[in-house]
Amino acid sequence: MAQLDRRTLLTSAGAVGAGAVLAGAGLAPAFAATPGRRVAVLGGGMAGLTAAHELVERGFEVTVFEPSAWGGKARSIPVAGTGAGGRADLPGEHGFRFFPGFYHHVPDTMRRIPFGDGTVGDNLVAASGGKFLRSGEHADAFVFGVGPDPVQLLTVDGLRRFLRDTLGGHSVPPHELTYFVERLLVFLTSCDERRLGQWEKVSWWDFVGAESRSKPYQKILAAGLTRNLVAAKETVASTRTIGNMGEAFVYNIMGRGNDGALDRVLDLPTNEAWIDPWLTYLRGRGVRLVAGQRLVRYETTGGRVSAAVLAGAAGTTSRVEADWFVSAMPVERVVPTLTPDVLALDPSLGRLAALQTDWMVGIQFFLRAPVEITHGHVTFIDSPWALTALTQGQFWTDRVISRDYGDGEVVDILSVDISNWDAPGILYGRPAKECTAEEVAAEVLAQIRDHHTAGDLLPEGIVHSWFLDPGVQWDAAAGRNRNETPLLVNTVDSWSSRPTARTRIPNLVMSGDFVQTDIDLATMEGANEAARHATNAILAESGSSAAPAATYRLYDPPEFAVLKQADRLLYRLGRRNALDLG
Repeated sequence: MAQLDRRTLLTSAGAVGAGAVLAGAGLAPAFAATPGRRVAVLGGGMAGLTAAHELVERGFEVTVFEPSAWGGKARSIPVAGTGAGGRADLPGEHGFRFFPGFYHHVPDTMRRIPFGDGTVGDNLVAASGGKFLRSGEHADAFVFGVGPDPVQLLTVDGLRRFLRDTLGGHSVPPHELTYFVERLLVFLTSCDERRLGQWEKVSWWDFVGAESRSKPYQKILAAGLTRNLVAAKETVASTRTIGNMGEAFVYNIMGRGNDGALDRVLDLPTNEAWIDPWLTYLRGRGVRLVAGQRLVRYETTGGRVSAAVLAGAAGTTSRVEADWFVSAMPVERVVPTLTPDVLALDPSLGRLAALQTDWMVGIQFFLRAPVEITHGHVTFIDSPWALTALTQGQFWTDRVISRDYGDGEVVDILSVDISNWDAPGILYGRPAKECTAEEVAAEVLAQIRDHHTAGDLLPEGIVHSWFLDPGVQWDAAAGRNRNETPLLVNTVDSWSSRPTARTRIPNLVMSGDFVQTDIDLATMEGANEAARHATNAILAESGSSAAPAATYRLYDPPEFAVLKQADRLLYRLGRRNALDLG
């Protein structure tokens, strides 16, 4: 294990500016001047940067350790070697950014980060369009919208009419559409106790009775909306999670409880619009950012974490001591750090091993001509790989792609999310997990072109190049891909396996999108909310007088309060929801 003396520590710290290096064995980091206020944040993605932001603003001395890339899955990824003539490299990404109106935590953070004469929050712009496209000769589907008086919709009858009108047609038999809408109404009028006690334990597929209904019902309503809007597998996802998100989208459309526009995107690549200004702000507040260091394990003494053992890319390990430790890593990276010593202090953390992850990974197509499908997100509802997309050039108002990025030939970027990596494709007949990167690119284009509205807009020769998230790597020996950046899946009854931010170890808190939050979905918003709960746990445990970090709850319409009170009584009596006819 490396030993770093104080001279090495201070010299290295100066060399990286506001950064810091690890302390040697028994040596506190450079921020040791204020005992009780030193925080080590383990992970520099959305959760870690949010925790650092909230804690440094409350007087704590924070160091963030990140093994690979600041911003995590939320960052943009320059495609090395693609810039020419003074232009920047083309901006790739893990997947396109999406900020629905019911996000509150992330926009709040963005509005507290300076950017030019304003804030990063000013870089959020409304996506006023949005299309759900169908393949072949099918008519395009699901043009969401509300009438002039959305208040009238907040009754059972009003919502029933709205949902029937919005979801109707598209080859789903009328009686099956009626059944689906009634199931949605059952959920919307269910109390929180029923949602957690009953619907958390039922898959969405079973809740909407998909198994016994037609193929159009299964494909469009049961699976299509779930995979494309929420990126969850309908056969394993919890009804509570899918229902909560569906409800949020419905009220989002109505403008009820929104932070801003129905659908928002960034007006620059993510690093330029958000991550880089955020890092600058945090450094300016005194946060120390240490790259290339991953958590190996914790050391424990007297019922607390006494140090974190970190490793660099070469495998050399060092210790860092702090008063507080914030775990801000994805769940698949947290589990290996839960040694017997840690689990002896908090056995409940062992349940994290039961949580499941899946793949939702993006690919960008750099285009020689602009593509104008809609001023917003596009869902390719008949794509086996559950594709959604966004054309980015139309939103980057202060950038001209051909002038500012690449070799001058690229004029637009089609950023596509692949949400189902297990279904056979239409070109090679294999799932994305079993396709090389070149085959993934070709298959995604084929599935998009199969949707008639988009097909004519992507002629041969329009694609200049493409970029697949580097977390996906082909394993030639196994004949399949591996993925370093999977996503938590809210499977049936998984809530009880997820921890709260506050653990039984007094100075170790959990953040990340797997932590129990109100948003209850693996998203930027969930990770941000979890980090705020982690901050508040430290404030409470330390006896700080600082104001807690603000947290928000999804909108709960007062118009349904009486219905939910009645349902609470029915649930306690062991009876069905009043609208649940079985």
